[in-house]
Amino acid sequence: MEEFKDDINLGENVVKTLKGIYDPEIPVDIYELGLIYDVMINEDNEVKVLMTLTSPNCPVAETLPREVEEKIKKIDTVKNCEVEITFDPPWSKDLMSEEAKLELGML
Repeated sequence: MEEFKDDINLGENVVKTLKGIYDPEIPVDIYELGLIYDVMINEDNEVKVLMTLTSPNCPVAETLPREVEEKIKKIDTVKNCEVEITFDPPWSKDLMSEEAKLELGML
């Protein structure tokens, strides 16, 4: 479990955690891959992640959202985490960061 300094904002900690989670079929983290659409944190430090998958038939459709939820809940200051999956808009390669495209040889 990673320990984060209190002086770093919780949103940054959540992003760091997301950058440590990988789609098993692609050697790029889910944040750079563009699978994370939104991260909302309320004043009670409850986190809600709106994310998508590369396809509705993605082999990790069951496990990836659970992994995101479990890892974010491990951040000391997080009270709770909920992950919502959406396919609107559907994921496309256009959502990938430049870094991810470079890693996958698409640039």
